[in-house]
Amino acid sequence: MTFVVPFDGSDLAEAALRKATAYGDALEEDVVAVTVVPERKRYAREKGWIDEDEPYDVAAAVEALRERAETVAPEASFEYERIREFPPAEGIADRIERLALEHDATVLFLGSDNVGRVVTPLASVAVNVTAEDAYDVYLVRDTNPPSVAGLADADGESAGR
Repeated sequence: MTFVVPFDGSDLAEAALRKATAYGDALEEDVVAVTVVPERKRYAREKGWIDEDEPYDVAAAVEALRERAETVAPEASFEYERIREFPPAEGIADRIERLALEHDATVLFLGSDNVGRVVTPLASVAVNVTAEDAYDVYLVRDTNPPSVAGLADADGESAGR
């Protein structure tokens, strides 16, 4: 069984990866960061992977995401999928769900500040990913979530509330 973290390099994705790693260490579960990388500049700009006038090198973006994930959680695996199109949020969510199912995910650790709000954006990948019932979802809404007693924090030290 595996903890899966959709990882786009955002602060909340990093927080979710740190939390998944802490739980993974405590429960002896594998952690996999998964990334879906559309080969379109617009998405890369929206995610902050490139600046407005910067050329988009997909391989370089994937490597930068891999390095960022490894910095946050060196023991976690990293997997990505390149896609040509710029799909709607549901399309990216479908790919993340498929990657989670391929890894037999027990929990998806999702960094999102808009899932579960009274008003939810229709273009949210997170809203679509949480619809899958094959795994539980741990929602991380804070870039510095509180520690849970008995779990190691990102530095490997014992954490408490």
